[in-house]
Amino acid sequence: MRDPYRIPPMLSWQEFLDAVAREPVIDNGSGRAERDDDWAGAGWDEARRLAVDGWHVPLEGAGITVGLLRERAGLGAEVTMLEPHWDVTGAEVDIGAYLAGVPECMVDAVPRRTSTRGRVVTFLIPGTYSHRVPHEWIINRGLALATLCAAIIEAGHSVEIWSGWACKLGRRRVTATARVISAGEPLDVGRLIFAAAHPAMLRRLWFSVWDGWHADSATELADGTYGQPPYDCRAEDLPPEITDPYVFPFLEETDTQWTDLDVALSWCRAMFADLGLVTGESWELSRS
Repeated sequence: MRDPYRIPPMLSWQEFLDAVAREPVIDNGSGRAERDDDWAGAGWDEARRLAVDGWHVPLEGAGITVGLLRERAGLGAEVTMLEPHWDVTGAEVDIGAYLAGVPECMVDAVPRRTSTRGRVVTFLIPGTYSHRVPHEWIINRGLALATLCAAIIEAGHSVEIWSGWACKLGRRRVTATARVISAGEPLDVGRLIFAAAHPAMLRRLWFSVWDGWHADSATELADGTYGQPPYDCRAEDLPPEITDPYVFPFLEETDTQWTDLDVALSWCRAMFADLGLVTGESWELSRS
């Protein structure tokens, strides 16, 4: 018997959209409530359209260029690697080459500059957050993430983006995840910006998923204002084959790092330095 409080943990984006489109099994859900358009940031039909077509907020329109971000953050910067080099002189003897009579039997470690490329970086973004968080903060966080993802891809890496639902309902922890962007697929920036930056991703689409999931869970979630904190997602909310994801903290009204887009970008850059994709040198991101 399925757990009414556990949506299958590997929803693809299309499966997520299919779940959104289910007819609600309750009458008091917020996913399609017209009274909530301002609070949700969009009506239900508009939110579905944006999820399919993307929310095309130009990153350049926010005063950011991906190239500038990559340059200032050091994404894809060359690093020094030590590689063996064989010659007639050197620091060590290659015994195998010496016994084979090869004149170039001495080995030196020669520094060579190369680019760090090819890594897959997985991000898990809590789709749930405090109802007191202003729309602008949600948008700033999403734009910062989208800009960095585009820069990471331009530097030769891949990203995988998941949107997560997590809340407490009484003593129960309720979770769900949906994969917004798969590793290796072309980056759909409009989809990513909608999923990460638009309030309707939570207040229309995630709510609609639960409104149409199961009568027991839908009723309890709607009656409980869709859960209480903590809204923290965890690495174990993702499929087990995903290792070492970066899990964003959920948004609270005290998270002033998202009040301004420049501050949001600086905060993201500092946090992502631990990924090994950016340099540790100080920098400032200026408006273009």
